[in-house]
Amino acid sequence: MEQTRWISLEGAVNVRDLGGLPTTDGRATRFGRVLRSDNLQGLTASDVALLSEELGVGHVIDLRSLAEVQREGPGPLTRLPGMTIHHLSLFVETQIAAGVEVDKALPWQSRTVQEDPEHKSVGFYHGYLRDRADSIVSALRVMAHEEGASIVHCAAGKDRTGVVSALALEVAGVAREAIIADYALTAERLDAILHRLLSSETYHADLRDRPTDSHLPHAFIMERFLHGLDRLHGGVLNWLAANGWNDDDTGALRSRLVR
Repeated sequence: MEQTRWISLEGAVNVRDLGGLPTTDGRATRFGRVLRSDNLQGLTASDVALLSEELGVGHVIDLRSLAEVQREGPGPLTRLPGMTIHHLSLFVETQIAAGVEVDKALPWQSRTVQEDPEHKSVGFYHGYLRDRADSIVSALRVMAHEEGASIVHCAAGKDRTGVVSALALEVAGVAREAIIADYALTAERLDAILHRLLSSETYHADLRDRPTDSHLPHAFIMERFLHGLDRLHGGVLNWLAANGWNDDDTGALRSRLVR
């Protein structure tokens, strides 16, 4: 039976496998190693069974802020015996630690990321690298070293998840064009993603007055982000190495993700 990248769930709408993507040396990424997703709060019992029993997910990489987790809840996968949750926010969490009310410390309410002159999302993405390199390296190490499949998610499965997925695919040697195309693929599910998020008090106020087009994951955004990494840091591997990543990590991730 032909494997497909999209995974159909009742309680999440932007779930796909990072398998089947071409590498620069003529191989392809493995299915069943890393999944990427939007928020997992609405998973049904059948969704949980599919992910944990049929697809072998044993690790959840949750990129949401502490405020989001507190408001939305940790999700049903956290209640499974043997499921390991890795909460690795891509935002600085000092506001929560200082005792600020949760609803006043949502990450997008106080972002001071210097915007890229070409597109603000590119600036936000570089802000993840600047502010939470520790979380990014830890997320990639889960993918590289832990047994069982991993599912990485944020709220929409577009920006934070898109950046971490792109970095993992770069390390694995996936062709740049395929990485960019995977990022842009979320556009196919954007209406459904926004419908879900607008129904949540956590995200409604931020999204309600913004046009749908402003959320589109244009291919040029990821292209500019990765080009910026090349220009500023000499590529993904150099940036990772400067933040504690080593050759053993690279070998492990490539072995896990590439057949």
